[in-house]
Amino acid sequence: MDKIMKWVEDKLVPPMAKIGTQRHLLAIRNGVVSSLSLILIGTFFMVFINLPIPAFAKALAPYTATIVLPYRMTMGLMAIYATFVMGADLAKSYKLDAVTGGILSLGTFFMFQVPVNVLTPKSAPLGFVLPMAYTGASGMFTGIVSMIFAVEVYRWFKTHNVTIKMPDQVPPAVSRSFEALIPGFVIITAVWLVRDVAGFDLNSALMALFKPITGILGNNLFGALLPMFLIHILWSFGIHGMSIIGSLVRPMWLIMLDDNAKALAAGKAATNLPYIAPEQLYQWTVTIGGAGATLVVAILFLTVCHSKFLKEVGRFSIIPGIFNINEPMIFGAPMMLNPYMFIPFNVVPLVLTTISYLAVKGGLVNGFTTLPAWTLPAPIGGYLSAGNDWRVVVLILINMVIAALIYYPFIKAYDKHMMEQEAGEAEEGNETAQTANANF
Repeated sequence: MDKIMKWVEDKLVPPMAKIGTQRHLLAIRNGVVSSLSLILIGTFFMVFINLPIPAFAKALAPYTATIVLPYRMTMGLMAIYATFVMGADLAKSYKLDAVTGGILSLGTFFMFQVPVNVLTPKSAPLGFVLPMAYTGASGMFTGIVSMIFAVEVYRWFKTHNVTIKMPDQVPPAVSRSFEALIPGFVIITAVWLVRDVAGFDLNSALMALFKPITGILGNNLFGALLPMFLIHILWSFGIHGMSIIGSLVRPMWLIMLDDNAKALAAGKAATNLPYIAPEQLYQWTVTIGGAGATLVVAILFLTVCHSKFLKEVGRFSIIPGIFNINEPMIFGAPMMLNPYMFIPFNVVPLVLTTISYLAVKGGLVNGFTTLPAWTLPAPIGGYLSAGNDWRVVVLILINMVIAALIYYPFIKAYDKHMMEQEAGEAEEGNETAQTANANF
């Protein structure tokens, strides 16, 4: 065990920690996170029209297209929102103007999209419109490329002072616009040459490139287990695993979720959706209460432990854990750098991922199609995310029981250790008190 922990700490953690602080990955993470509020609002409408009440669904049927508009204008445009924030965040990290970085990134993104001239209806043709095929999750990769290209070109021109500088008396907004003129012209012209003159479709190329990866992550058991393994190994050594691994795979998770939602809307069975393992599979059925399924740990600390310390950790961790906030448990127990918790903390997510993956693959529960608020208790969030499927609630409860069985012997051993430590401290305290009384 000591050799394994030393190898992980010396060989695996340092390079992963560097990845976690890489500025481009941080910009991607911040861009995705910034759009989550709109996505959550949009998915509420998707959940609303899929409530499992036949009479209700029939009554809403004529208005479905109108009701899902907020979903289309939030989840369906998330690449636009995220691209601007990613560009602004990356520019800010270089100490460049954030608004200019965001605008240039967004302009680059739009240049990669090709408008369609709609000539119908003949009485009032729509003219040029922008297709939404790549403005949602499917366009995230294009947004990432746009952000990196635009900001790096902007930075090069700024570093080499190849910009138009206005007098100090000019308002900042006007000055920024002229400062971005030369790099902006180069960026837009370059993308125009690639996309329109050369005819290279970056959206299709990136989707073709990443399709095998999303297939491995979403429909392959090894691919489903890999993110959980890396996330929890990093957490075991005090590094926020989701911040690092999530930055790498969340764009692909969002594509999986979007494809599942589109397939469901197109009439595909909820038990036969394109992808088994978008992020919501882990969110609701694996990391119950947070990384490591630590809601179960809080319950066990309260019910089977005798250590005063562990009971106290259970008390202040259980309420946050119900709402998937487990930092009190991670740093309080602690779960990280704890030889008693290392094995179950890393094994439980792998076991639960396997069970949940097979349950979805076998059609025992619905696949995941929506993104409810992550702070919902797992049974409620899972029920809503899987198209209001009560069977997911049963799966979550089964997984909690299995997690408890795996954690139990390790927690009992840890409890015994903590009780011995507390007894030793109490005995030492009594001896100190007796010595003090004798001296007095």
